[in-house]
Amino acid sequence: MRAFETEKTDVAEVDRSIYDIKDGENAAFEVNSGLTRDIVEQISTEKHDPEWMREFRLKALDTYNKMPVQNWGPSIEGLDMNNIVTYVRPNTEMRGKWDDVPEDIKNTFERLGIPKAERASLAGVGAQYDSEVVYHNVKSEVAEQGVVYTDMESALTGPYAEMVRTHFMKLVPPTDHKFAALHGAVWSGGSFVYVPAGVHVEIPLQSYFRLNAKGAGQFEHTLIIVDKGAYLHFIEGCSAPKYNVANLHAGCVEIYVGENARVRYSTIENWSKNMYNLNTKRAKVEKGGTIEWVSGSFGSHTSCLYPMSILAGEGARMEFTGITFAGAGQDLDTGAKVVHAAPGTSSHITTKSIARDGGISNFRSSVTVLPNAKNSKSAVSCESLMLDDRSRSDTIPEMDIRCDAVDVGHEAKIGRISEEAVFYLMSRGLSEEDARALIVGGFAEPIAKELPVEYAVEMNNLIHLEMKGSIG
Repeated sequence: MRAFETEKTDVAEVDRSIYDIKDGENAAFEVNSGLTRDIVEQISTEKHDPEWMREFRLKALDTYNKMPVQNWGPSIEGLDMNNIVTYVRPNTEMRGKWDDVPEDIKNTFERLGIPKAERASLAGVGAQYDSEVVYHNVKSEVAEQGVVYTDMESALTGPYAEMVRTHFMKLVPPTDHKFAALHGAVWSGGSFVYVPAGVHVEIPLQSYFRLNAKGAGQFEHTLIIVDKGAYLHFIEGCSAPKYNVANLHAGCVEIYVGENARVRYSTIENWSKNMYNLNTKRAKVEKGGTIEWVSGSFGSHTSCLYPMSILAGEGARMEFTGITFAGAGQDLDTGAKVVHAAPGTSSHITTKSIARDGGISNFRSSVTVLPNAKNSKSAVSCESLMLDDRSRSDTIPEMDIRCDAVDVGHEAKIGRISEEAVFYLMSRGLSEEDARALIVGGFAEPIAKELPVEYAVEMNNLIHLEMKGSIG
């Protein structure tokens, strides 16, 4: 028996010990499981919503009850909303000083590296624990530029309340799909960002979402408005410990990119493998503006995630760079959508997907070019790597082209690791396991270089851990 085979049964999946920290259940308040009008009204009362938001939630609930579950994509039969707790308030108020956060919550985020990242390289950090933001802070030099970075609840009732009301769930209306309606009814937490015209935020802002409660859902709302000629890099991270019951994540991200503005949105989805990740992200880009999505999907039991860009102004641009790694028991359905709604717009979608140990990693894209979007260009490229004969990877592109004067292309590649390449690397002294991990790392490298450095390191470590013992 070869040496690596003796390790095969020792490593069933990624070493998630850093993420599988479980704090004791010490919630200050939580609603009953399920979804009723009384529960939604109770959440609204707990959140001290203005009247318009209470009415918005109830209308979204009506929409949710009328809409069917989607009849395409991965199965979500294991998700029963009757067993999901939609609101869990941790036993703390939001803090502006890290030292004031309760020790148990603080220790969790410390072990995840959040305060360290803030001190090293971030302009501001928001940390959400279950249904509420427990810490939010922005560096004074950034705030002095007029940049607003706060939790959604503060924004909802503060000086920017009217801006929130004008933009909230206008890009992703509750009628968009059933889980958008669910989000509209029970949303809690999240971040609000406003960058004034001409301001360049040179170092990133980051929000980190941690779901600790068993059998609960997290429904944070992120609203980002970047004004004319401004720039922002926003980083999103998320994780949860593993339980033997289903958890749900149905957050929402809305990004408004002003004329000649640029936004980069980097995200690492590393949920535990009992999570249903049904997230919705959408950006609207005005004339000459740019949205850049950098996405890594590694966790969850089931994912449906397709960031969408509406190129509304002439010359608007979109770039999407993503990687998905599906292992045992995972069905990850990811991709991107773009609507070319103005002349001279351009989009470029590049994805890599890896599947091993029976995992399913599918790519789904949608490119729509409206009749007035003359001289627009769109290119879609997806590559899939399957590491065994039990895994699956499909490419499902959709193109709706309503204008002749455009340049649109799609290419897809799917394959296995070259045995010749493995043999060559082994002849240079590497073990078979290390050789295969090196090839997978090289396959993923174009995506890794687009990630913030700490996430690139995390992704590379993840790949090596997933590969350990995967031979045969």
